[in-house]
Amino acid sequence: MAQLEKGSKKLLNAWAFYDWANSVYSLVIASAVFPIFYDITFPKGTPVAFLGTEMKSTAVMSFTTAFAFLIVACISPFLSGIADYSGNKKNFLKTFCYIGSLSCIGLYWFSKENLYFSLFTYLMGLIGFWGSLVFYNSYLPDVAYPEQQDSVSARGYSMGYLGSVILLVFNLGMVMFPDKFGIEGSEGSPAAVSAMRISFVSVGVWWILFSQYTYYYLPKGTKIANKVTTHVLLNGFKELKKVWGQMEHNRTLKRYLGAFFVYSMAVQTVMLAATYFGAEEIAWPDDDAKSMGLIVSILLIQLVAVAGAILTSKLSARVGNIKALIFINIVWAVICVCAYFVTLPLHFYITAAFVGLVMGGIQSLSRSTYSKFLPETTDTASYFSFYDVTEKIGIVIGMGLYGAVDQMFGSMRYSVVFLTIFFVFGIILLFRVPKKE
Repeated sequence: MAQLEKGSKKLLNAWAFYDWANSVYSLVIASAVFPIFYDITFPKGTPVAFLGTEMKSTAVMSFTTAFAFLIVACISPFLSGIADYSGNKKNFLKTFCYIGSLSCIGLYWFSKENLYFSLFTYLMGLIGFWGSLVFYNSYLPDVAYPEQQDSVSARGYSMGYLGSVILLVFNLGMVMFPDKFGIEGSEGSPAAVSAMRISFVSVGVWWILFSQYTYYYLPKGTKIANKVTTHVLLNGFKELKKVWGQMEHNRTLKRYLGAFFVYSMAVQTVMLAATYFGAEEIAWPDDDAKSMGLIVSILLIQLVAVAGAILTSKLSARVGNIKALIFINIVWAVICVCAYFVTLPLHFYITAAFVGLVMGGIQSLSRSTYSKFLPETTDTASYFSFYDVTEKIGIVIGMGLYGAVDQMFGSMRYSVVFLTIFFVFGIILLFRVPKKE
């Protein structure tokens, strides 16, 4: 088929539709069903024998997550350099999609008896999801003009939230009414837990299935394809060095990226750890109420996030991207301080609503702001690799510190409050971003 023109409605929709396909991972696996499943597998107070020592189960998950992001940060430069040189970003996007989706299916066999295999499947799911985003994000300036990027970025997040909620509702139906779906429990595993395992499989299938629409319409990459040699393997690191050098002449981009590194460290950590915080730190009446309460709060976050992404896009159009980001970071800082005092389910729901309001907005606006500050270039994968490596290193530090504080003080409340520091520094650094001429 003929390649669609840049900025065309069909091409923009095809790009945004990948959010519909892959966001089920971030909701069902990273945020909703899997954290509840993990809490059932390792009840509060159950120590985990991990790497020759006993640790809190939540700390184990924080460190596993940090390690996954460290791997992504290390391999992204290799992959982005190869993708730009070979002119085939689409194949790399597909590869990480399939790694992530098959790992989700592998979570069906997650158990504390097979702890290392189980954590490996979780780790590979994270690598697949975030690795694919390196190439997905790099397509944004290829498919959309600067004036379209805020709105299409927000559209992608909105489609992702809506699509993931649809699958989550279906999964929750299985978990709450397993008998209606013909799901039976096994020895030592209630029917609801079996339904959770099946939901992990459904995420992998959904991700593979719906991503095909995106693959059909997205361009392969650059028009000139080059043969990959051993020398090319280091091109990604050379490109990152070149990008860093070019930033010396783009003060706006360099200062923005520094601010993004700091506040994104806290944003992603909160999003990755929020459900584990709710499971352990909130005074739920009983286990059933806890599961239902966490589900309700997650749905609330996703639905509010749709409106949040749209409102943030409108706010940025009125006051500018940087001022909008400063305002959103202030809200995030207040949320982290308030979280320390959250003990009752009602308070948790209110906090979740505010998180949803700023969650989608800060992600979509951060991505499109970076895209706007880029110089004219065809090596978009290298620039977005720099962006993603910055984000991933921030998450490694954020999740590592979060897990360390949790393990040290025995409570995630101190971990959340600690993250406020990064939002405050992020705000200060955003004020230092010069106005782009």
